[in-house]
Amino acid sequence: MSNKKEFDKYLKKANRLIKLSSGVIILVLFFIPFYLTFPNLFEFKAQTEVTINVPTPVEVDEDRIENGVHVRTGFIDAEGLMTVVNNCTNCHSSKIILQNRMSTEGWNSTIKWMQETQNLWGLGSNQDIIVNYLVTNYPVKTKGRRENLTNIEWYEIED
Repeated sequence: MSNKKEFDKYLKKANRLIKLSSGVIILVLFFIPFYLTFPNLFEFKAQTEVTINVPTPVEVDEDRIENGVHVRTGFIDAEGLMTVVNNCTNCHSSKIILQNRMSTEGWNSTIKWMQETQNLWGLGSNQDIIVNYLVTNYPVKTKGRRENLTNIEWYEIED
């Protein structure tokens, strides 16, 4: 029986040795192609500074007018345009102005509201220029949203 125990012991050692050798062989077989593919992977060098030449953007004239429209803001080119651009687009987009159409009273009350609640500075004589520009170029539309629906037979949804 002692021979069988020794033989089993010997088999276990041989089995472990085969597994260990197989693992080493597999690692070597994996490492060689990997090393051949990335030979510099294991070289530790100090990182060098990389400089990238980015082309400088073409300077754009921010006050350019094309087809009667101020390109940057979308405002119509007319008397008072730059006063509106310089006073109004410092705080908000020109789009908020373009989507609102008001009368002289409406623009003046909006400016007063902005001065009272949004810290808008006193516009002085520029206020008349701004309001005249807006009322002239963006007047109140006579027809806005569609009219309310009338004469419709509504029905009740039953549960």
